[in-house]
Amino acid sequence: MGSMQLVVPSDSASTSEAIRSQRDVSNFWNFEDGKIHILICATGSVASIKIPLMVQKLYDYYNSDESNPQVSIQLILTKASESFLNDQEFKIPSDIKIWREVDNLYLIKNTKTLLDLQLVKWAHICLIAPISANTLAKISNGLSDNLLTTVIRSWNPKKPMVIAPAMNTFMYLHPITKLQLDFISNNLDWIEVLYPIQKTLICGDVGVGAMREWSEIIDILILKIENLDN
Repeated sequence: MGSMQLVVPSDSASTSEAIRSQRDVSNFWNFEDGKIHILICATGSVASIKIPLMVQKLYDYYNSDESNPQVSIQLILTKASESFLNDQEFKIPSDIKIWREVDNLYLIKNTKTLLDLQLVKWAHICLIAPISANTLAKISNGLSDNLLTTVIRSWNPKKPMVIAPAMNTFMYLHPITKLQLDFISNNLDWIEVLYPIQKTLICGDVGVGAMREWSEIIDILILKIENLDN
């Protein structure tokens, strides 16, 4: 299987140039290809660096036979998640489509493509891992101020979504976080919350708030995918 080095650029102008030179959006939306369409998203947490590992595990499970791939994956990186990925290199399958905020703005302006709606129509299931306290707050209040939150706000409730929060212990244990998680669990039944675990966090504190282990997240996602038609 082909692979590429994912280098997240810090300069938005260079990203726009990459879109102009490399992307033909008319080829991105094969809705009837017989594959499972998985949308994976990362928000502003250091756990974003686990995304390539999660993607690779999915490919190893579903696409090990290159002549008969079973899944197609597209990826959304929020601007905040890019800050944790800058200057990092990852090997990911070469057919992964990576969307950034600047892509959305460029496509709206130059091709009249509403990227959020295309992604909502295309995807069969969505994983947001990690999801930050900030994005969690946006979901629970219905805000849609970037590509990812607009996708979430437009999401078809008949399709499953899995979210894996990641934040500092003080944030996670704050009463506001409990209110937001309770609202999602009690009112948005298409969203499954994979609650954080306790470990030593990047700040050095030991406590609850770390994202669930990436491999376990993918195991849970695979179970959801296997039950998509049930």
